[in-house]
Amino acid sequence: MQHAQRWITTIILAPLILWILIKGTPILLAALVFTVAACAIREYLRIIFSREHGPVSLAIKTISYITCFFLVAGAGTGSWQFMFLVLALNFILLSVFVLFRFASQTHVFDIIARQVLGIVYIPLSLSFLLFLRNAPDGIFWVLWLLVVCFINDTGAFYTGSYLGKNKLSPHISPNKTIEGSLGGIAAAMTAGVVGVVIFFGRVDLALVMLPCAFLIAVAGQIGDLFESALKRASDIKDSGRILPGHGGMLDRIDGLLLAIPVLYGYLMVVV
Repeated sequence: MQHAQRWITTIILAPLILWILIKGTPILLAALVFTVAACAIREYLRIIFSREHGPVSLAIKTISYITCFFLVAGAGTGSWQFMFLVLALNFILLSVFVLFRFASQTHVFDIIARQVLGIVYIPLSLSFLLFLRNAPDGIFWVLWLLVVCFINDTGAFYTGSYLGKNKLSPHISPNKTIEGSLGGIAAAMTAGVVGVVIFFGRVDLALVMLPCAFLIAVAGQIGDLFESALKRASDIKDSGRILPGHGGMLDRIDGLLLAIPVLYGYLMVVV
């Protein structure tokens, strides 16, 4: 049943996402990215502050949503300067929060650290997707990234299900295996080469992007394990239930969050 729900959700959402990516306006794409980021940051805060209550969590949530919105807006306009300003304003708001909460919450700086981690982890990472989309051949590179990440997840899942024997990280995610990890990486690298040939018709570029596909696959699996570690530390099974068969939004994009900056950096430095 879970497998069926997973595929049904993918079949329903994939055409909408592809249409927005290919035909949608920059504002519409930014709205999609913000929606995803807001849902994910909400789930992250629920996980990371699962033992906090009252005004502390409410204040952090409000600051986080505001920062999330303006980070995506800055990326949508291609303004690094505005994004740096938003990050600075986030620190200013957190400083005000410290002043009001320090007396009663002596662990306030631990709270601040968790919020900053969430901002860097989710909306800042997702913002690179807008920079990728606005780069030369950006549509194709974003499609290529989504294909490689999807094949990485799918290859790891099915290889691990049928061939997995040795645990990859039993203390964090007992169901993941070394065989599944290697299967996902192999499938992602194959998809990366084939995808470049299909999108660009260049074998030389496909060979150049082969190491990138490997790095994206590894980053995606690290991102998956990182989110699993967050949930395990808070005794939470799924980050949410917004996507039937997949769990929460963060469960679906955890690998993508680390893969996006990897692709952007690779294209800027290597290609």
